[in-house]
Amino acid sequence: MFKIFYKKLTLAQQLLGVMLIFIFVFSVIFLSVLSLNIDAFVRNQMYGIIKRTQNNIIYNYNLSLREDLLYGANDPNIIHVIFTHDGDVITSNNLPLISNQLFGEMKTLAVEQTLGSQDYVSEADHRNLLFTITRIDPDTAIMTAISNNYRDEFKTSLLNNTVNILVTVTGILFLLLMAWVATIIRPLNQIRSYVEKRRIGQDAVLNIDRDDEIGDLAKALVAMNVEINRAYEQKEEMIHNISHDLKTPIATIRSYSESILDGVYPYDTLEKSVEVILVHAQRLEAKVKGLLTLNRVDYVSKDPSMIVPIDMKKVVEDAILSMKVIRPEIKIEVSVDPHTFFGIEEPWRIVCENLIDNALRYAQTKITIKVKGKVLEVFNDGEPIEAERIHRLFIPYEKGKNGNFGLGLAIVKKIANTFNCSVSAKNHKEGVSFIVKGN
Repeated sequence: MFKIFYKKLTLAQQLLGVMLIFIFVFSVIFLSVLSLNIDAFVRNQMYGIIKRTQNNIIYNYNLSLREDLLYGANDPNIIHVIFTHDGDVITSNNLPLISNQLFGEMKTLAVEQTLGSQDYVSEADHRNLLFTITRIDPDTAIMTAISNNYRDEFKTSLLNNTVNILVTVTGILFLLLMAWVATIIRPLNQIRSYVEKRRIGQDAVLNIDRDDEIGDLAKALVAMNVEINRAYEQKEEMIHNISHDLKTPIATIRSYSESILDGVYPYDTLEKSVEVILVHAQRLEAKVKGLLTLNRVDYVSKDPSMIVPIDMKKVVEDAILSMKVIRPEIKIEVSVDPHTFFGIEEPWRIVCENLIDNALRYAQTKITIKVKGKVLEVFNDGEPIEAERIHRLFIPYEKGKNGNFGLGLAIVKKIANTFNCSVSAKNHKEGVSFIVKGN
């Protein structure tokens, strides 16, 4: 029940609730600990006061000051009694605060105590009176007691001051936490408003000047929005280009077919006219195949039984056999170590074909294909790729200088990632390498 209730609260309410619970628990624990230790603390303070005043009186006594000067400016809450060696008693003017019974007990303790100073608690008359007896010399002792009223006033004052400090500190802490919560809630509301506006297609600006995680999130959202807009524009352009490119071969195939049916050969002879139809059909098949591969490659690894060791030497050789006719003048060098990648053979063949097709498009004289360890590298001696574009080559619909649809390298990346491999491009002094690396 509490979990359901907590989830329904806003972030501000959750943080406020946590702060209130923390303050309550801290206050209860602090006051509990204080109440358990306050008596011992007050007692130690009282004995400290007693000893300080005793030391002053002992100093005055050793100077043989008169009795009216012995106690100095005596505190009415502190009682002093000096028991001399000849049986005399020198007291302050507060002796009536001590009952006769208690006075007799103190005198007995003073006589029995030999050396040093000793603290006592008397429970006579249920008053828990605190007093200390200190031996001045072998024949003289001083007893100093402090009244319960003074001790109670000190304890009450200490508790009040402590509670006031606790309330003040808690209040300041609460205000600081509320200000901190406001600095969190406000940018989060800005982010929510930005996302809502972008969701319904409205223009929105998100400007959060922070360097923490919230600022990083805002920057990531803005960057993502820019990327989505760019991808959307490229996709719209791609759809337009695909529509145009598909329209041409379809129209050609249709017009040539209708002409042949009417007994007319648009391109000189029947054989040549049929060859034109086949060429355009092959172009159409290649474009459709690329689109289907890009959209379906995510599903090729759903069945674990389909993931098997792949002989990359055979895959590379088959890909070269089907692709080298594109530019037979380009020299293709191959160095394949006996190693197997894992996956499905057909997608890996598409990877090799696309990389070789890309290399043939830009190579000047040669292509080098290497498989060593868990690395497949396809090198061409063409011009280097612009630095600002090299990390965008594998984004769908991102066309290179001489690219067709912007799908070839995107398909390579999708297939590689599907089989837990990474793909990257690297400029060299004399060309460019595309590298597929297994994990």
